[in-house]
Amino acid sequence: MGKARAIGVGMDNSANSKSALRWAVDNLIDAEDCLILIYVQSPKSEHPKKQLFEDTGSPLVPLEEFRDINLSKQYGLNPDPEVLDILDTVARSKGAKVVAKVYWGDPREKLCDAVDDLKLDCLVLGSRGLGVLRRS
Repeated sequence: MGKARAIGVGMDNSANSKSALRWAVDNLIDAEDCLILIYVQSPKSEHPKKQLFEDTGSPLVPLEEFRDINLSKQYGLNPDPEVLDILDTVARSKGAKVVAKVYWGDPREKLCDAVDDLKLDCLVLGSRGLGVLRRS
């Protein structure tokens, strides 16, 4: 077995981001890998933790804390039951470590920042349903 990898998945709890998460779990995640959910909140959102971590993003939030109701108050996240089920399954069945990180700002910029900050080996994103012509 090779070294543990850091696999990031951009999440907004949309159907496309859930599909990206399922794809990453089915095709990329191996034992001992670290799955990092990356959430980017609007820079206009007001949450207590934003004041502390607006520039650097939140500390890594372990799966156990991700279920906590205070997460919504602190970071503005509402954990989706379907996402939690997927995360529980990958942690239990594959032995992967699961954490989340929250950034505030433009998702395009912050997802690129996350690759550097977290030293990601791979970043998985869902499509927004745009075809090749609309993306160009």
